[in-house]
Amino acid sequence: VKDKKECVPFRRFNGGVGRCAQAKQWGMTQGRWPEKSAEFLLQLLRNAESNADIKGLDVDRLFVEHIQINRAPCLRRRTYRAHGRINPYMSSPCHIEVILAEKQKFVAKVPKDEAEKKKVSKKKLARQKEKLMHE
Repeated sequence: VKDKKECVPFRRFNGGVGRCAQAKQWGMTQGRWPEKSAEFLLQLLRNAESNADIKGLDVDRLFVEHIQINRAPCLRRRTYRAHGRINPYMSSPCHIEVILAEKQKFVAKVPKDEAEKKKVSKKKLARQKEKLMHE
């Protein structure tokens, strides 16, 4: 995003958002490069990576397992306008939650030498016994 190599598609709240060719790869027409938001996320990922390093996890095998962003309460300030008016100057903060996890190593299952016995229901066993008795 910072190098403007790949845009972020705007699917919602996209009134007045300009069109860009890079949005085509997402099947959209509107997209932007939100540098401030990208910087916050990058900072958060660096922090999560250092936390994982301190906890003794393998940093190279980490992946983002869960990410969630919720609205936080708005903060109020005021701006002074002409003719003695005052308007609100609101900020819209958010809570960002990121959970990283280590990719598990997949171990091949050891094949057993014995063929496992197939489970047979009680009804079927009773029928087989009955057949043997009649023969």
